[in-house]
Amino acid sequence: MKATPLLGWYRVLAVATGCALLVFCGFMVAKYGFDTGEDVTTYVAMLHGYLYIGYFVVTFLLGQKLKWPLGRLVFTLAAGCIPFASFVAERRVVREAAEQAAPAAPRQPAEV
Repeated sequence: MKATPLLGWYRVLAVATGCALLVFCGFMVAKYGFDTGEDVTTYVAMLHGYLYIGYFVVTFLLGQKLKWPLGRLVFTLAAGCIPFASFVAERRVVREAAEQAAPAAPRQPAEV
């Protein structure tokens, strides 16, 4: 597989979306658990939403380029809405992309 700029965008958006989701979860706890931070929670939710839209588009395009099966694509798309899942998905996608990009090791003839 040739290097694609989509992979770089995917990495950035996966981490940014995951961080924004964790911050959003913290603000939700503050809002509903401690009745504070209501105004800020709205802006953090919007930030996560915008980042997730970018994550969704880039992940979909990357999945099409790498010919992911439907289940893999759906899990990776959903990872932006599950706390910590985008970090796990990002590491897995990058590792597999690196494995695909590495040339296959030449086979050694079997010794008799």
